[in-house]
Amino acid sequence: MKRVLILGAGLVARPMVRYLLESAEVVVASRTVAKAQELVSGHERGLAVTLVADDTAGLRGRIAEADVVVSLLPYTHHVMVAKQCLELKRHLVTTSYVSDAMRALDGPAQAAGLLFLNEIGLDPGIDHMSAMSVIDAVRVGGGRVVGFESYCGGLPAPEANDNPLGYKFSWSPKGVVMAGRNEARYLKDGREVVVPGPDLFGHRWPLKVADGFEFEAYPNRNSLPYVDLYGLHGVRTMLRGTLRNPGWCETLKAIADLGLLRDDSVRPLESLTVAGWLRGYVPGTGSLRRDAAAKFGLAEGHPVLDRLEWLGLFAEQPVGLALGSNLDVLAKLMLERMSYQPGERDMIVLHHEFRAEYPGDRTETIHSTLIDFGIPNGDSAMARTVSLPAAIAVRLILEGEIRLTGVRIPVMREIYEPVLAELARLGIVCRERRAV
Repeated sequence: MKRVLILGAGLVARPMVRYLLESAEVVVASRTVAKAQELVSGHERGLAVTLVADDTAGLRGRIAEADVVVSLLPYTHHVMVAKQCLELKRHLVTTSYVSDAMRALDGPAQAAGLLFLNEIGLDPGIDHMSAMSVIDAVRVGGGRVVGFESYCGGLPAPEANDNPLGYKFSWSPKGVVMAGRNEARYLKDGREVVVPGPDLFGHRWPLKVADGFEFEAYPNRNSLPYVDLYGLHGVRTMLRGTLRNPGWCETLKAIADLGLLRDDSVRPLESLTVAGWLRGYVPGTGSLRRDAAAKFGLAEGHPVLDRLEWLGLFAEQPVGLALGSNLDVLAKLMLERMSYQPGERDMIVLHHEFRAEYPGDRTETIHSTLIDFGIPNGDSAMARTVSLPAAIAVRLILEGEIRLTGVRIPVMREIYEPVLAELARLGIVCRERRAV
């Protein structure tokens, strides 16, 4: 029987492990073996082992025993794992973006007959596959896509959306908030738009999707490389964005304007209250809320101030960290107040909008929407939609159904067709609506 090595036992790993145990031996390696044991759950084909990423000899030994390696480690470890896979001639799968260092292994991987498949999660992952499915169908029909917008968000399900910021964390709070510091670039009606990182949350708009949901959207990093990636030369609009519930963006804009998203300075915090920490960024001698309102140019009763107060930013309570950056303090406060409670569901929304042109001046608008909910007291929608695409790809590699080599992402029909078909069997489906 084929063997899969899964490196990491974090929040999204469980659906992958359970899926692969149906057809392969699965070794889950984690710094904390108890987490790996919980995932394997005593299955006869499962094995939980202790392994730290910088244990080169131990890692090499485990890779040598596997047919396919899955790295769910932080992305900074992927290239190190890939190089060992290259030496030992093992295929590799990750859900992370392809770095320049990973891309440099394309030639060697092809020469060795190996597939290093990356970006096979949700975003990136299902977004690529569902987009290419529609784009290729338009081409087969003789048309061309002239506008493409893609949005994704991991959010609380409506009944669990019970806090003023409209958000709960199904993965690292620090990672979620750090994404809000990035500059964004996209193409809109033939014009390149550049949004500096400090202005990101101020650059937002409402967006309605299927089933009556309405969110606020803002651009996500640099959309321009996707023109080449998807083969959409001549496209007039190319935009990838993030979805949040209303209120998130204006609140995070205020937080960013205060400098609380900074992660570049670690300092002693143990003697500070949260209000004392915040006072370093809000000048004045009155109440902290009143002075913050003055700094933002807002009325003291503005909802943004209500959200900051709910988050605990004005509270005379200890920070609770000995050392840390502003981002560390913010992430701690958010995680304390914005975590999922037992029985609560999360929700994944992935929404594409295409504008297509055909001969004879015929135009078409296509909406493709995935809405998936977590299972109460079971797998989250985030875990399912991130890990199951990768798990399916691993199975297809083991069975010889995917024979590509090199450093790849799932934009080829050979990958996206069978993976999307299996996701549909598992209930993860993008629904399409078309209008002429």
